Amino acid sequence: MPNDTRRGFLGLVGAGLAIAARPAWALDTGEARALIEKSLAEVYAVINSGQPPAQMYRAFEAIFARYADVEIIARSALGPAARQAGGAEFAAYRQAFQGYIGRKYGKRFREFIDSKIEVTGAKPVKSFFAVTSVAYLKGRSPMEVEWHVSDKSGKSRYFNIIIEGVNMLASERAEIGAMLARRKGDLAALTADLQQAG
Repeated sequence: MPNDTRRGFLGLVGAGLAIAARPAWALDTGEARALIEKSLAEVYAVINSGQPPAQMYRAFEAIFARYADVEIIARSALGPAARQAGGAEFAAYRQAFQGYIGRKYGKRFREFIDSKIEVTGAKPVKSFFAVTSVAYLKGRSPMEVEWHVSDKSGKSRYFNIIIEGVNMLASERAEIGAMLARRKGDLAALTADLQQAG
């Protein structure tokens, strides 16, 4: 499967998990499964709604912003440069990154029409919960998907997704790192470009 398709799927699953990421993760596998299935049903409702693409991208960005641990994901993607950034500079980057993720993954929504995800389990792993599933995409072989949920930020949020060994945090760190390097470490320039990218 092409990298763009994998990344698009990562974003889609991330948006779905975001809706479900609530404190109930700590209860049991059955309740975690029910929350994820409900969240994915809502995501698929958006995908199959027939909304114009731009409206759909905004919907995915809103889901990401509300339920993902955007702070952790944005910092991880930026890498060491995040520690050197000033507060206002990082806040501007974080906002641009959020929009970039929403557009980047939202543009691939058509690939997931008529697809489904079957949740297969949930378990505690160190300081977070790992929820496993199998994704069935139209015309493609089933894919294993695992997402990670933590409440370190004070609320249960997803902070990473792994699909067939492809790690979202690592992928975004490599991509954002390369973009920053091309701009000779200029975070303001990266932020400006992220506002248009995706």
